[in-house]
Amino acid sequence: MQQETVRAEAIELTYRDAVREAIREAIKRDDRVFLVGEDIGRYGGSYAVTKGLLAELGPERIRDAPLSESGFTGAGIGAAMAGMRPIVELMTVNFSLLALDQILNTAATVRHMSGNQFGVPLVIRMATGAGRQVAAQHSHSLEGWYAHIPGIKVVAPATIEDARGMLWTALQDPDPVLIFENVMLYNMTGKLAANAGPVDIDRAAVRRPGRDVSLITYGGSLWKTIEAATALAAESIEAEVIDLRSLRPLDDATIMTSVAKTRRAVIVDEGWRSGSLAAEVGMRIVEQAFWALDAPIGRVCSEEVPIPYPSHLEKAAIPQAPKIVAAAKAALGRS
Repeated sequence: MQQETVRAEAIELTYRDAVREAIREAIKRDDRVFLVGEDIGRYGGSYAVTKGLLAELGPERIRDAPLSESGFTGAGIGAAMAGMRPIVELMTVNFSLLALDQILNTAATVRHMSGNQFGVPLVIRMATGAGRQVAAQHSHSLEGWYAHIPGIKVVAPATIEDARGMLWTALQDPDPVLIFENVMLYNMTGKLAANAGPVDIDRAAVRRPGRDVSLITYGGSLWKTIEAATALAAESIEAEVIDLRSLRPLDDATIMTSVAKTRRAVIVDEGWRSGSLAAEVGMRIVEQAFWALDAPIGRVCSEEVPIPYPSHLEKAAIPQAPKIVAAAKAALGRS
């Protein structure tokens, strides 16, 4: 009965709407919260996430910044250290590299270098991933790079609920949290319970239970992986789909529980294969669950090329459902 009530009260919205609502709610709830970034005001954001927020909340809370990622990320760090709760929006993960010094050498290290006297309660949001034909300077998945850095948390919301609920949780963290929003999810629609609240940012989720092979993924690749699992089910292969959600820290317990059950694993990661997050997850499985495995660990990653502009090449360069199906079958010794 309770489930029916929640379902009746659920509202339908896009992933983009969910992120906008999370920002709006956070700003209204806490006087310390503000958003700063490029084109987030009158333009409404490169992906229309912040459309209408400037008129509603004013320029003190929605702050358009010059084209200087290092500058306004540094300003966000300073504001966080001074007691504010800034949300910094970086237009794309590729452009975040212009603020890498601020993120790696300042935000992630202040607590350590100050002997725990200062923290940086900062949230940085950025678009990641390919699929919109915006070519090699706007399309890569570099969240695995950031997951390498101690001193920060890295999350990748793949659902409507996570897109809305992770932001408030991240704003309560005493240290920097980076949120990676896959560009192909912004138009995705789904239901959100009217009473939906904050969401954990350090736990993986089993999105589809299964017994034959564990498909481990995150972000934009989740829905391709679920599509692959549906195709496998038609061939009597029950794949368990794990949504990592948190890339740093990784939820080893959920991963190992799944692998211990299925005895096979395939990791789907839109990052490049060499030095990828998939490699880290695979090595952790070897370290912690090697004797549970009945087959080598598989990986489906992006091709080792800059993301191409032509649509057919872009699609070929990143993980797709047929590649995931093939990798799962290979783990099971089936063609």
